[in-house]
Parts: sequence; C-alpha cells; structure tokens
Amino acid sequence: MSHLFTHPLPWYVAGPLIGLMVPALLLLGNKPFGISSNFRHLCAALAPSPCRIEFFSHDWKRLGSWNLTFLSGIFAGAATASHFAPPLVVTLSSHTVTTLQQLGLHDLSGLAPREVFAWASLLTLKGFASMVIGGFLVGFGTAYAGGCTSGHAIAGLADLQPASLLAVCGFFAGGLAGTYLILPMLLLR
Repeated sequence: MSHLFTHPLPWYVAGPLIGLMVPALLLLGNKPFGISSNFRHLCAALAPSPCRIEFFSHDWKRLGSWNLTFLSGIFAGAATASHFAPPLVVTLSSHTVTTLQQLGLHDLSGLAPREVFAWASLLTLKGFASMVIGGFLVGFGTAYAGGCTSGHAIAGLADLQPASLLAVCGFFAGGLAGTYLILPMLLLR
C-alpha cells in the first residue's frame, strides 16, 4: 500500500479532482462543502442544552452530519498518509531561505519554523502573536466572513456567490499585508 504515497498527484490531476468535488456535492447530493462550520456543529452536538449559546443552537444532525463525516474523512486520510507516506521534504528556494533567516527564522527543517510554532514558543511574543492571536483572528474572520478560505474560494466561487468573491479578495489582501507588513515587524523584534 505504501507505493500509493511515494509520489503526489500532479497539479493537473489534483486540481481538477478538487474542482469536480464541488459540483458533484452540490448537484448530486445538494451537500455544502466546507470545514469551518464543523466547529459550530461539534459545539451544538456536545454542549448540554442548558449551557448552549444561541449561535450553537441548531439542528446539527440535519445540517452538520455531512460536514462531520467529511471532517472525519480528512482525519482518517491524514492518519493514513502519515503512517504510509514517506517523510515530507520541504524544499525552499535559496532566496526564501535567505529572507527567512534575515527575519530571524533559522530552523526551517519542517513545515513551519520551530522558532515560532512550538510549545516553548508560546511564551515568546512571536509565538504568542502567531499562534494565539493569529488563531483567534482566523477563527473570528472565518465566523465573520461566513466561511473559511477553502469554503469561499472553492465552493463559493464555484457557486458564483458574489460574497465569496469579496471574501477571497479580502483573504488575498490580508495575506499580502500580513506577509509584507505585519510579519516582518513581528519577527524582527
């Protein structure tokens, strides 16, 4: 079975497969595609009735069972891939490595720099701002925008929703501002 994971699918195969999932789900099963709503569904399922916040009070079995099944599949796929796939080698361009080192990030061996994304880093300004404040802002932004980046960019745009186009433009603008303005100020401290 491990031979299945020795090479990733090429972009010209993986991209259309992802793109075809949205119309298949919408047309064949009238199922929405998204991940961010699962937090709401889990809270509605797990919170006792007297303690429920109004936002979490909804029929999660009718609205969320498909999304929770989809989320379970993501975890099962990740567990399978982590068990059978060869170790992931991240290759960065020399320009990117130089730029990150100028910003004070030197441990670039994994998917994320350990100077920022490690348990010990929570006690530093860089780590706290990146993980806690950044995580809160992502969660707030997802709730405020009515979905996450993949939900809007893949499903919302495929469904021709103007709000998704606006959200995707906002995601890109925020990402560019974060990368070129906020991140250098945070990391150079």
